[in-house]
Amino acid sequence: MGVGAAAGVAAVGGFAVSAQASDGGSAKSSKSSGSSGSSGATASGALAFDKDDYTELTTTITTDDGDVEVKYHFYKSITYVTKPVDETYQSLNVSVPVEIAGKAVDATNAPILFANAVGGYMPSSVAEATGVGGGGMTGMPGGGTDTGTGSGTGTGSGTGTGSGSGEVESGGNGQLDQRGQSVSNAQLALAAGYVVVEPGARGRTLVDSDGRYYGVAPAAIVDLKAAVRYVRFNKGRIPGDTDRIVSSGTSAGGALSALLGASGDSPLYDAHLKEIGAADASDAIFASGDWCPITDLEHADMAYEWNWGANKLASGSLVDRTVSKELTAAFADYQASLKLKAKGLGTLTVRNLDEYLLKTFLEPSATKYLAALSDADRTTYLASNTFITWSGGRAAFSWADFLTHVGARKKDAPAFDAFDLSSGENNLFGKGTTKARHFTLYSLRHEGSASARLDGDLPETLKLMNPMPFLAKANPGRARHWWIRVGTKDSDTSLTVVGNLAARLENLGDDVDAAMYWDGGHGANEDAADFIKWIAKVTDHKTDHKTDHKG
Repeated sequence: MGVGAAAGVAAVGGFAVSAQASDGGSAKSSKSSGSSGSSGATASGALAFDKDDYTELTTTITTDDGDVEVKYHFYKSITYVTKPVDETYQSLNVSVPVEIAGKAVDATNAPILFANAVGGYMPSSVAEATGVGGGGMTGMPGGGTDTGTGSGTGTGSGTGTGSGSGEVESGGNGQLDQRGQSVSNAQLALAAGYVVVEPGARGRTLVDSDGRYYGVAPAAIVDLKAAVRYVRFNKGRIPGDTDRIVSSGTSAGGALSALLGASGDSPLYDAHLKEIGAADASDAIFASGDWCPITDLEHADMAYEWNWGANKLASGSLVDRTVSKELTAAFADYQASLKLKAKGLGTLTVRNLDEYLLKTFLEPSATKYLAALSDADRTTYLASNTFITWSGGRAAFSWADFLTHVGARKKDAPAFDAFDLSSGENNLFGKGTTKARHFTLYSLRHEGSASARLDGDLPETLKLMNPMPFLAKANPGRARHWWIRVGTKDSDTSLTVVGNLAARLENLGDDVDAAMYWDGGHGANEDAADFIKWIAKVTDHKTDHKTDHKG
């Protein structure tokens, strides 16, 4: 199975994507054949999970409570469809804990964390993973201006930190805590006794020998849905509670996690799923964990300028003022069309959206951050950030001062549908042998005639990639529990994306835990332990083991 000496640690994108996991020196296969575990899709087309085809691994995972030794069964590279386009990406890994801190664990009815590693809407593969948390995105083109959906640098592999900036390049399974250290939801979930499923998925940069782009939209969400169907199809065979699947993802992966939660069992995907031989089962999930989701792409340029339009680029220059103002003006109509409500504010429009973000997310985020500091550190921080008023244990400031505090914006205008078709999102909406297309009328008509129209397939494709339309119609198959996070200094997209998503879900009556990390950047995950506890809470899971921590 290709398990190396560092089982449990995956060096992806130049750093260990883990919560400090290391090999405990124990690895044994349950089969003498050394099978790769890819027998999930057999010659007969059956998608039955083989519970005996695993390698037993031991790893040490660092949690907030100390180091925990975990023995687990690792099922590698299981093809989750019967007619795969590319098995390198259309396969998944499963990790099942059997012993934690020396005590046996029965994960038969444990929650299942469905942790995707998509970043930049690029391909994600688990085929080379040597243990839990080892999935990673691939396929970043070298050079050029193709920046992906990450920090806009166009230089990273997606899971490393960005030049010491305290951010991940493009998301993927790279997340950073408040100390700038890598953190893995997958490994922390395993240490908590949950089953972990890590699916691969096709992505926008994949090209076949005929020059056809076979991972563009909606391939990634179709693949993730197929992977969910595989898990649910194998109820009773695969360990874990298949009715308690909780997804997680960061950046584009966060968007796809939100989309999984919003679009469960929608018939709009049926033809796509049938085409790749997905299992005949539900693709609804129980809960959705979404970090800095890069979503609502057809409205993202407008939202970005409303949020960050006054902020200069890192070069110190402002973006084209005409473009910025036109997009900002267009956002007003979109925001009004959502008809979202917020307590104490009524309908959310561009006139009160800044107040909603301030009172609901930004000031509470700053308050939590400052309250956790020592008196001396708080005094120092406030002296360096005089725009914050600290009174009665609460932080207050203006929207304009907050924008000044954030500083340089990451992206030019338009941020997503680039006029020169250079963005990762232009590539995401490519088709056939066409690498990139415009997906908004604004950019299309800016570069062409005022009467130009989007290609006929795009409206439906855009809908298949956006959770908001499914929530607008209150899709009955949606998840009812949501964990949503973003850093306040993350200008990879507008903060309105998280604000509007949370408001829509709350308007539907769903259980929503949404918050922002003060001064956090792209890929911040500063309360990972709380997410793991939240999973137990919403799934009503009671652990039957108490860990004796080392270290």
